[in-house]
Amino acid sequence: MDQPIVDFPIIASIARATNEGPTLNVLGSPYVFKATSAETGNRFCCIECTIAPGSGVPPHIHQYEDEAFYVLAGEVVFECTDQPTPLRFGVGSFFFGPRGREHAFRNEGNEDARLIVFCVPGAGMERMFTEMDAAGRRADGAPSMEQILAIAAKAGVAITT
Repeated sequence: MDQPIVDFPIIASIARATNEGPTLNVLGSPYVFKATSAETGNRFCCIECTIAPGSGVPPHIHQYEDEAFYVLAGEVVFECTDQPTPLRFGVGSFFFGPRGREHAFRNEGNEDARLIVFCVPGAGMERMFTEMDAAGRRADGAPSMEQILAIAAKAGVAITT
């Protein structure tokens, strides 16, 4: 059986050490880009997120991206509309949030949680996170909920609560 021909641009390898990569402040959480969508030919972006105790991302639905999460440290609670109960995941756990399916995550623990997040493709999510970082800088803190909702909607993300 012949392999399908895929016409992806030729791109370079990406290598980043611990704590290296472009960093954004997304609603109080540092997001370190281990690979940007520009670097991967918009195949994906890879982000290391640090989630403080009591923080997380509210229920939302992506129109354009799938997300995959891998827990590096701490404990994270994931919710998804096709799971009957919240999933409490520790180090080494994995969660896939497909586009079109509502999901959320939060750190209910007493220590920072760290996640590796893959967004496929990545450019739209990167633009959203960049705009949230900029809005936070302009507000000298967290942007307003109206700003957050507008930025997310522009990226095809509906925050559902």
